[in-house]
Amino acid sequence: IQRVFFVSNKSVSDAPITQFVNCRILRDHKLQREDLWVREGRILDPEKLFFDEQGYADEQVDCEGQILAPGFIDVQINGGFGVDFSQDSQDVAAGVSFVAKNILEHGVTSFCPTLVTSPCSVYHKVLPQVKVHNGGRHGAGVLGFHLEGPFISEEKKGAHLHKYIRSFKSDPVLKLKEVYGSLDNVAVVTLAPELNGSQLVVRELCGRGITVSLGHSVANLSQAEDAVKCGASFITHLFNAMLPFHHRDPGIVGLLTSDQIPAGRTVYYGMIADGVHTNPAALRIAHRAHPAGLVLVTDAIAAMGLPPGRHTLGQQVIEIQGLHAYVAGTKTLSGSIATMDMCVRHFKQASGCSVEEALEAASLHPAQLLGIEHRKGNLNYGSDADFTLLDDHLNVSATYISGEQVWRKER
Repeated sequence: IQRVFFVSNKSVSDAPITQFVNCRILRDHKLQREDLWVREGRILDPEKLFFDEQGYADEQVDCEGQILAPGFIDVQINGGFGVDFSQDSQDVAAGVSFVAKNILEHGVTSFCPTLVTSPCSVYHKVLPQVKVHNGGRHGAGVLGFHLEGPFISEEKKGAHLHKYIRSFKSDPVLKLKEVYGSLDNVAVVTLAPELNGSQLVVRELCGRGITVSLGHSVANLSQAEDAVKCGASFITHLFNAMLPFHHRDPGIVGLLTSDQIPAGRTVYYGMIADGVHTNPAALRIAHRAHPAGLVLVTDAIAAMGLPPGRHTLGQQVIEIQGLHAYVAGTKTLSGSIATMDMCVRHFKQASGCSVEEALEAASLHPAQLLGIEHRKGNLNYGSDADFTLLDDHLNVSATYISGEQVWRKER
């Protein structure tokens, strides 16, 4: 990446303007050869800049013909690089910051730290420690916690510990607050929609602006559709930890083509495209059935970025064997060790989708899911200047937050 500084006529604003040149920008669902203009951390409309302000760039950055795409957003990541977000014995805020710094290398500019099913004491201790904040040189921004459990099915618990699984009982909303404590700084909650009282909880969470996801569940399609009508809008790691597709009742998977989704609503679904959790054929089926809803997630655990061995996921011991992360002594998968850029590359290769579709599954779609597409997940005028530079093989060469370079690959 070559930088060129030059003196020019100033625009009406005193804030410096950076012009990114010689790049292919992902905008309006296609790669376009044009420049990107940034001022005060936002993307500028060059037409307004020149015709209204007669502005010029204070700095040029030569992108050397690379792809300039919106920064990746990971809405399900349990930890990485030795840090487990569900371990209350650790300094959680420091751990989140450490992961936030390291995932810049993989093109991630925003994420949702995820807690697996845990004792109430963990939620009460961990949740107040990490506030929603913007990214920068210190690391990717935090969009809020993703609470995956404990209101899930015992039958489809996966790697979640049985003894910490909860039901809503007689007063669902009270139970919700009793388990989690404050719901401040929570972005997503995964629950099983077949649990008694779940509809009240879905309405309560959605009323607070929290995204409700369906997962770790034995729900049939009707129960899943009822949850969506109450406000649920996401499916946690599609195909994993739910009833398998059946032609007479496709279960939660059936939401991808359901005709009972309220008009104007989109159901999104997470996919762990690590080559382990989902067969490429299943990945292709989901993508072809509902491409606009596909959201790439890593579901990464503490072992991401570390060599094989024994690690943790909440209160469980996890063993890494190659690309597989198992609950120790079993063949139960427990998250992944994939990074987001790996998932983007595998998704493109396995599904046969376009470069644009692969990149939007890691940026635009998660932003739409969280309702923040007006400022993140795209490179529209006025949006946050969070983006990544990639080569033609979708390897990350640099990451920018608010127009500032926060990571660069060494040559």
